[in-house]
Amino acid sequence: MSGSTTGAERAFVLGLDGVPWRFIERWSEDGTLPNFARLREEGASGPLDSTRPPTTPLAWPSIATGVWPDKHGVYGFQKLSSEYTHRMYTSQDITQPRLWHQLSPSIVGNVPLTYPPDELDGSVVGGMMTPSTETDYTHPDSLADEIEDAIPSYRISLEYPEYADDLEAFESAIDDLLADRRALLDLLLDRTPDWRLCFFVFTAPDRFQHLVWDEDRLREHYRKLDSILGDVMAYTDERDANLFVVSDHGFGEIETLVYVNYLLEEAGYLTRRDDEGTRGALSKLGITRDRVTNVLARVGLSEERLATTLPRGIVDSVAESIPGDHALYDVSYPETTAFVHDAGNLYVNDTERFAHGTVDPRDVPGLKSEVTDLFESVTDPVTDEQVLSVFDGDELFPTDDHSPDLVVNGKPGYETRNAIVDEPFGDTGSTAASHERTGIMCCRGPDIESGATLRGARVVDVSPTLLHGLDEPVPASADGRVLFDAFETDSPPATTKVRRRTVNVREHDNSVDDDFSDVETRLKGLGYME
Repeated sequence: MSGSTTGAERAFVLGLDGVPWRFIERWSEDGTLPNFARLREEGASGPLDSTRPPTTPLAWPSIATGVWPDKHGVYGFQKLSSEYTHRMYTSQDITQPRLWHQLSPSIVGNVPLTYPPDELDGSVVGGMMTPSTETDYTHPDSLADEIEDAIPSYRISLEYPEYADDLEAFESAIDDLLADRRALLDLLLDRTPDWRLCFFVFTAPDRFQHLVWDEDRLREHYRKLDSILGDVMAYTDERDANLFVVSDHGFGEIETLVYVNYLLEEAGYLTRRDDEGTRGALSKLGITRDRVTNVLARVGLSEERLATTLPRGIVDSVAESIPGDHALYDVSYPETTAFVHDAGNLYVNDTERFAHGTVDPRDVPGLKSEVTDLFESVTDPVTDEQVLSVFDGDELFPTDDHSPDLVVNGKPGYETRNAIVDEPFGDTGSTAASHERTGIMCCRGPDIESGATLRGARVVDVSPTLLHGLDEPVPASADGRVLFDAFETDSPPATTKVRRRTVNVREHDNSVDDDFSDVETRLKGLGYME
């Protein structure tokens, strides 16, 4: 990585998806990660508190905008409609301007929820939730051809279920993915050398940790990340640029799944569809989602191809009829008062919000209180420990009346799932670990205090701190604050008042839903994504 120096008006965001603070703290101190150790010695660092729930589609937009989900508009992987259907969230659902709308030229590489790519001064390569490299996943369009020529093996993601029983092959595939991402970063830096913002995310650590939670293997993967960091530090030194190394959330081992919709069903808040009709008849005949998709594969059709070729209404109808594992189509909504969707988002089935609502809006607070008591009373039958944490949606998302009513997540060691099954707890299968709230934030640059500790940093604080460090105004809508602990005492950012400016809220572009194809499938094929 090399180029000409243009001064201290640049910022480089190196995103490391899913990296927990405790790993960086421990392994930078014991010699495992020498570049992270130098980053901490020569800059400011500390834990970074994520969103609730601590998931990729909520947290990265909060990092890039400086606002919580109720303002940027994304609450999970899939947006729920009043008709109980859902579609994948896209970049067009993010209503607040991101950093690359405020700083140009910009490089935006592999950042989750950047599909479809924005047209901006610079380069964009769509990240997680981009359908595939067969779509228009870059800006400019010609960049896709450059990537194909320079990195012919480049792909958006892996087919993770293929590796559930072969972790050796999975580790090799992750290494290849990491190498391709590193090559992409070099390509983007070469083609846009005059960038003012570079925002590039490596998602490999998150993907690796979901299936592998072995310390020796994790250390080896983190050494590869440390090597990338060393190159980025040298590159930003040459350009006198500020470097921000951040993760959207942390990670921790999980041992038990908690089926929250089962708990609602047992308590009488959710009613399962009966087995009459098409769905029940097909189930009795042994026709399931797995059998259907296996047949499709034998004739050369993927779930993705089917879901994106058929009209939306037909896909919904088929998905509703084929027995599967998604809670949405297993619920009898005219008989249900509450249900959980996506990453622990609970919705009260009220008559104003939903087509088949059963709850008077005036009764929503009382029902939320009842359900909170229910979830907080659930204990592990072996340890007798409480397994769930519940948060009020009105407190988490105060500016949006359409936000989830509650968020229910597992305590450490537990993870919530939405499938309607016949038991409250389950085995994690091939999943070894999952998200926790505490990620990382490390800063280094001309005005950054050496050896400083960042206290109370949150994902929404990254953007205001970065902008203020470049002497740029912070959006008046920002929920985050400038982390003055990061700056040297007598530096301009530390001695300058934060300037504010009004920004325009972006309008939703609903056309994306019609054109959206192939994102971890729109409806994850016929079974929908949990």
